[in-house]
Amino acid sequence: MVEIIFQNKEDVNKLYSKLVSKILFCDEILLFEERQTIKINVGLLDEHFKVMVTDVFYEFILKSKRDDWLRKILSEQFYYEDFDVQQQILEIIYSIIDGENEELAELIGDQFEEIAVKDAVSDLLQDSNIAFSFEAFVKFRLRGYIEKLLKYVEIAIDEYKMEQEYQVFIQTLREFLHSRQERVHQLHLVYDEEPTFFNEKFEEIKKSELTRMIDRKLLSNHPVYVDSVTIAPLLSIAPKQIYIYTSNSDEPLIRTLKNIFEERVIVKSIQLFEKARNFTLEKVNENR
Repeated sequence: MVEIIFQNKEDVNKLYSKLVSKILFCDEILLFEERQTIKINVGLLDEHFKVMVTDVFYEFILKSKRDDWLRKILSEQFYYEDFDVQQQILEIIYSIIDGENEELAELIGDQFEEIAVKDAVSDLLQDSNIAFSFEAFVKFRLRGYIEKLLKYVEIAIDEYKMEQEYQVFIQTLREFLHSRQERVHQLHLVYDEEPTFFNEKFEEIKKSELTRMIDRKLLSNHPVYVDSVTIAPLLSIAPKQIYIYTSNSDEPLIRTLKNIFEERVIVKSIQLFEKARNFTLEKVNENR
């Protein structure tokens, strides 16, 4: 008989519900609610159902308890107690765990702790006559996993802070933009190896001319963050429409331009630039 003792009543009920919902031999899984204990008669289960019990216990740890542990780390070690803020940081953590953020995943290193969790659970349930405290199991057998969760939290907090700073930066530049009068109606920006600007007649705007257009207050107020080559000229000119031609619309600078200028930005494939330019030049020649 495997006996799992919990300190938390909610945990014991949650695991028991998961077990009886997925395993047919419910008579061999007993809940002693007043003692916050689950007993599993593993000796009467065949190997297939032992594997199922292991999988359910593992799923309980990863899907039910992992969030609890992460939130506890956030509140007790980093003093992030607001639920919504915690949720934003958790979303960053899960983007790493799910492989959606490769850059941050590289900072974590090897991610084999979940295999270690499953092995630890499996080892316990192989013994047909054992009683253990869930909390002690977590403290001693899952120590490496909890330490890895702490690493996830640290990296996610750094990312969260950077994102918050970025959003403040974007909002500040939006406010600057809204205070400007548009100096031209339309600009075309070819973003290839380096940005190249064209006016609405598709005539190239030289770098020296762009530099003269930059509002010096913009650079003095935001010397670190504002890109003087692309963002500063666009903010200073404040065009009503900005056509950006690029081969990679996911570039960080393109994302930033879209966030600042919002509906003013229209992103197109770089292959369409020559077609649009030739069409405009033909129209200009026809009107002469």
